[in-house]
Amino acid sequence: MHMAEVTVVIPNYNGIGYLKDCLDTLREQTCKNYETVLVDNGSTDGSLAFVKEHYPWVKILALDRNYGFCHAVNAGIRAAESSYVFLLNNDTKLHEDCIEELLIMMRQHPHCFSCSARMIKMHEPDKLDDAGDYYCALGWAYALGKDRPWKDYLKPRKVFAACGGASMYRRSVFEKIGRFDEAHFAYLEDIDVGYRAQIYGYENWYCPRAVVWHVGSGTSGSRYNEFKVRHSSRNNVYMIYKNMIDLAIPSVDNVVKVGDTIADIKEGVNAKVWSVGIVTGSNEMGLTEEEYNHRSSDELIELKREVRERMLNAGAHFVLDNIMELPSCIEKINGKY
Repeated sequence: MHMAEVTVVIPNYNGIGYLKDCLDTLREQTCKNYETVLVDNGSTDGSLAFVKEHYPWVKILALDRNYGFCHAVNAGIRAAESSYVFLLNNDTKLHEDCIEELLIMMRQHPHCFSCSARMIKMHEPDKLDDAGDYYCALGWAYALGKDRPWKDYLKPRKVFAACGGASMYRRSVFEKIGRFDEAHFAYLEDIDVGYRAQIYGYENWYCPRAVVWHVGSGTSGSRYNEFKVRHSSRNNVYMIYKNMIDLAIPSVDNVVKVGDTIADIKEGVNAKVWSVGIVTGSNEMGLTEEEYNHRSSDELIELKREVRERMLNAGAHFVLDNIMELPSCIEKINGKY
């Protein structure tokens, strides 16, 4: 029996409304040397019956309850025997040569662990959803190119980590670095595994020729719903502690969490590290650059005062006007012990 070169792993939880578009475009791929495994997290919306009836070529791993994204994709990875694993969210549609283009890039870069597709927003098709993920020195995880024109991201590049919503992975590397950390449940797990891959000397790439359209938050419901905010915030705190161990940092007194939202401030407070807020240009201000430039000086002074007050009330140890003040703030913190 011929072994597939790629195993497509689709985690699903009550995603019946999205599966048709996803599986139809998957079936039309120019690359045919793949198998598909749908890992169902205890859906109650008829997803399994729908797939069994209309897509009998899809293998199903049915779990008894919702164990989260990480557990589901790990089950799919363990079930795979192929050289590559393509993780794919259920709320996506693929360009016909998506898998083929990802394979080409993986073959071109033998030290590549993961390769992220160009994810475009389904309902705003001129805008990018993700071109690879990053975790900056200030403790922020973010998607490259989010909400920007996708035409500005047409060159392949190394990235910090591939987005787990539509990325190909070299399966053998998981045996060396471990699979997705199931303590995350969902969110930021792709940042974590990409970071581990780099520690082991592997690379993560962005492949702009592999195109995926993504609804976004198809399972959780919306971009900023309670479930997503809670788990993302918790996992940011969790990653602080994980990085402390990896970097041999002995105490939370030696860690600074910098952020521009109330959630960021609370993450630092809950992790019991120094929590620093940034006002100008922050998400908490809620202004685009154009809107900021059109506000009067008096309006900006008042808005900054309100943001500063909210951050202090959330528990921030320091609130800075802009990021340029951070080095002097850290000097103050260092002088306290």
